[in-house]
Amino acid sequence: MQSRLRFLGHPVHPMLIVFPIGLLAASLLFDLLYLATSDAMFAQFALWLIALGVVTGLAAAVFGLIDWLGLPAGTRAKRIGLIHGIGNVVIVALFLVSWVMRLGDPTYAPNLVPFVLGLVGVGLALLTAWLGGELVYRLRVGVDEAANLDAANSMSEAGIVSTDSGANAVRRGRSTGAATR
Repeated sequence: MQSRLRFLGHPVHPMLIVFPIGLLAASLLFDLLYLATSDAMFAQFALWLIALGVVTGLAAAVFGLIDWLGLPAGTRAKRIGLIHGIGNVVIVALFLVSWVMRLGDPTYAPNLVPFVLGLVGVGLALLTAWLGGELVYRLRVGVDEAANLDAANSMSEAGIVSTDSGANAVRRGRSTGAATR
């Protein structure tokens, strides 16, 4: 099932998820560096990484929600997508609470609770990332119907650069997803 929102032939949601995953995981790393060194610079980096991770996580969620709304009701993909989405909202909320709790300290240093919230958030992110992988790699959510090992470049798809269809598209492997060689 192809993603509903695409940019240059690719789904938008997976393009965006790398930002919150990387930023929020890095914030935990900077918290660990702060706890190991007591250098306030690491706590400040963590604070800003969390802020950026929350904002990009919310942006990724919008596109994920739009794709989820396009899934057929009653399917395993719809159920897994719901758990995946709710889990990711919980992750963003955990980090948001962690961020707010740090604001009372002039160095933005995490005490035990904000650190544990981040730790739980990263742990939960591993689970929701696995669920996202299940959606894509097992249930083919967001995968182009014409995907195959010899598929044409996504930039040559109709509506992107080229508008041809029919026999030329079939020769380039864009018909049913089966390899044409």
